[in-house]
Amino acid sequence: MKPDGNIRIIISGGGTGGHVFPAISVANALRRVSPSSEILFVGALGRLEMEKVPAAGYNIVGLPVAGFDRKNLFRNFSVIFRLIRSIQLAGRILRDFKPDVAVGVGGYASGPVLLRAAAMGIPVLIQEQNSYAGLTNRVLGKKASVICVAWDGMEKYFPASKIIKTGNPVRMELENPVSRKKEALDYFGLDGSKPVILVLGGSLGAGSINKCLSSNIGKLAAGNASWIWQTGKYYFENVNALVSVAGASDVKVVPFIERMDYAYAAADVIISRAGAGTISELCLAGKPVVLVPSPNVAEDHQTKNALALSSAGGAVLVRDNELDKALLPEIFSLIEDENKRRSLSENISKMAVRGSDMKIAQEILKLTGR
Repeated sequence: MKPDGNIRIIISGGGTGGHVFPAISVANALRRVSPSSEILFVGALGRLEMEKVPAAGYNIVGLPVAGFDRKNLFRNFSVIFRLIRSIQLAGRILRDFKPDVAVGVGGYASGPVLLRAAAMGIPVLIQEQNSYAGLTNRVLGKKASVICVAWDGMEKYFPASKIIKTGNPVRMELENPVSRKKEALDYFGLDGSKPVILVLGGSLGAGSINKCLSSNIGKLAAGNASWIWQTGKYYFENVNALVSVAGASDVKVVPFIERMDYAYAAADVIISRAGAGTISELCLAGKPVVLVPSPNVAEDHQTKNALALSSAGGAVLVRDNELDKALLPEIFSLIEDENKRRSLSENISKMAVRGSDMKIAQEILKLTGR
């Protein structure tokens, strides 16, 4: 800790929107309470944060780190070398920037930065989004000063004395959503004559959800609903071509939704993956949701997140391997069942936590000791 000068904070992590946007929200909260703070992001080269963080007005440095490939073990030899190199580079970044606190929000870059920070005696704060802590954060939790969590029962994974329940931060425009349905419908080119189904496969898209809906494009076009479908950039061209050929004018396909406040305002029913950041947004939106957890994530944490909601009556759970037979029947059933939609909305709204970004920012500032 430096006795004078501006407070310096490193925020590490990213990979997907579920890590990147909450991290930016925390940085924005830090700026509101400590405008002179110097904030540096550390991310993974080629990942979403390298685009979105500079767009939000912050500097970012990229590491060559990558995730382990559970299907192709030979590829992991290069992953190990990249991890070692990233740990070395993280040490150099920390020595040059001299942060008062190092914050990890999850994602590939968090591990190297927090490991080096802890070894150098820099206070570490972990923001664990999920209801199930992954191996990396469980290891790092032993070295962290503070662990901010969103779920009860996290003492199973971390020392209870370090845990603070803050909830997961979301983008400011979603923190206090304003009902502007007409404005939102206009934004997406919909007239509001039909219920609106919002499809969210995460910032990168969800291949299995896209495949399921694409194979049923005729039902989507003929059904009594309008669709806002975020495909992810890798799937957009193929899906958009299918929609065009089918003449499905009520199916609006986009690679990425910039105005999520409008998307949630327009939606009557939502189909979504179950990343922790997305779930926090869904709780604030308070709309009926069908969760389809991704099976391609570490330690199946999305299923655990989804079960936490569905067991409390706050969501419908459809497993990825049941998509073809279960997804559309669940959606069309919800459209017709107003009572179930109301019940789901009421229950998921009870789980909303507000002000998480500011709570985490205050914990970071406490660790600076000034």
